[in-house]
Amino acid sequence: MTRDEYIQRADTQLKLVRTEYELTQDEMAACIGISKKTLVGVEKGRGSLGWTGAVALCSLFSQSSVLQNTFGGDMQDILKALAFERVQPKYPKTMGGRVWWEETEQGSGWHIQRNYISRHYRVLTDDDRHVFSSFDLDAARAAAAEYERESSK
Repeated sequence: MTRDEYIQRADTQLKLVRTEYELTQDEMAACIGISKKTLVGVEKGRGSLGWTGAVALCSLFSQSSVLQNTFGGDMQDILKALAFERVQPKYPKTMGGRVWWEETEQGSGWHIQRNYISRHYRVLTDDDRHVFSSFDLDAARAAAAEYERESSK
């Protein structure tokens, strides 16, 4: 998934999320920091939230079943994979991802999971600490190998 694909999905779900939360257009626009005119344009398919608006929507309404079904659970992982494509921060421990994730590979001290819906990968330590996210399996493998090298020192 690219940033543009992420934004497009957020754009198409905006009205459903607004309806799910029983918000008026004025209320939703105020929540995510855009004008009502922009919101109406997005809902009618004539505009876009852009990166910042899509991030705001998915962060503020992260408990939305509409968004969770669109992005495969917690969209924060996808946001991080897209936002940190060139930078890798230290992630906190996860719950291990039993619902939206399939195990794809395992090594010494790590495992790689792939999200069923968004198809992005993440590398977790054996104690389920998140160390890397990417849509590129080779990049995930490289991060896992680097983690294995670093942890064996």
